Amino acid sequence: MQVKNSIYLALLAGLAGCATLPSNGPTGGQVRKTALSPDNGSPIQLVPIQTIADVPNPDAAVSPTALLPELAPPPTDMIGPGDILDINIYEAGVTLFANGGGAAGLNQIAASPGVQVQKLPPTRVDDLGDITIPYAGTLHVAGITTGEVEAMIRNSLARLSQNPQVIVTLSQAITNSIIVGGEVARPGRLVLQTNRETLSDVIALAGGYRGEAKDLLVRIVRGEQSVDVRINDLIENPNLDIRAYPGDRLMLIDDPRTFSVLGASGRVEQVPFRRSTVSLAEAIATAGGVNPGIGNPAAIFVFRYVRDGQGNEVPKVYHINMMKTGSYFFAQRFAMRDKDVLYFGNAAANQPSKLIQLISQLFSPILTVTSAVQTVQNSK
Repeated sequence: MQVKNSIYLALLAGLAGCATLPSNGPTGGQVRKTALSPDNGSPIQLVPIQTIADVPNPDAAVSPTALLPELAPPPTDMIGPGDILDINIYEAGVTLFANGGGAAGLNQIAASPGVQVQKLPPTRVDDLGDITIPYAGTLHVAGITTGEVEAMIRNSLARLSQNPQVIVTLSQAITNSIIVGGEVARPGRLVLQTNRETLSDVIALAGGYRGEAKDLLVRIVRGEQSVDVRINDLIENPNLDIRAYPGDRLMLIDDPRTFSVLGASGRVEQVPFRRSTVSLAEAIATAGGVNPGIGNPAAIFVFRYVRDGQGNEVPKVYHINMMKTGSYFFAQRFAMRDKDVLYFGNAAANQPSKLIQLISQLFSPILTVTSAVQTVQNSK
């Protein structure tokens, strides 16, 4: 008997030494308290979802494409380093290039009696933006159009040839092109024919995307700026389908959207989006709802980063009380986002039952042993 009492006293002393009861997360009150008064940093904005106006509007977020610099589309025949030009020079009367008068290797073509046309070898614009033309010398052509280059060559030859006429065309356009890669059928360099092509046009010209649209995003790199746009968002929101600009780099990336379920839910897991849009009501159902033994339906939270007016990411917590009838309608209008955390708060009223359960788990082996001993003694 004394041994049994000693064991009881030891277990009670151990139980008294426990600072807290076992828990898988904070209660709703603890979440609200620590959000408004965090241990470090500025307070986190807590938004109670009490009316339909409190439900965040997906279209109200700062458009990712708005972070890209707005540039007017350049002329389609703009010239830059790396471009290759076809140059034809027409002369009448006394000519510079006729009868082998031009530089060695030039191809002479007879156009009509009295008129000679000289087709120069393919001319590449060098890294400095210059080209070299016989009798005209070195000309800086980067940043101007083919028409302006024609006028520049014509003026350089005017005092040496009788009324020369020049035609310049782009044989290979590097300046007026973009790079498309990733999950497209035909990755590589794509020349913009009109400079009015949108992001969806570019994807189509590259042979279309590969995989599921809901899992893909397009990353646009323009200068030093980089933004990501979901393919589904691009399809559903024409305002995101901005024009591509020469020099852009587009990469289609397979990046499935997910949200995490934590706390006192039916199960804790990372859940992929099964469709392009998932509502909060669907997310709660997918998670198995609130655990009836430890969870609190009045304490359901969504943790997310949102962008402010300056494009900076700031933390925000949305609180919805599923004990209220209207919340079930609000949850249908609340759209989940990629990397959201859906948290089910613990019920504070369940703490006494947890204590009783813990005591039961501690003393159950002793009671079993005691019962067995008494049975043996009684059988003697």
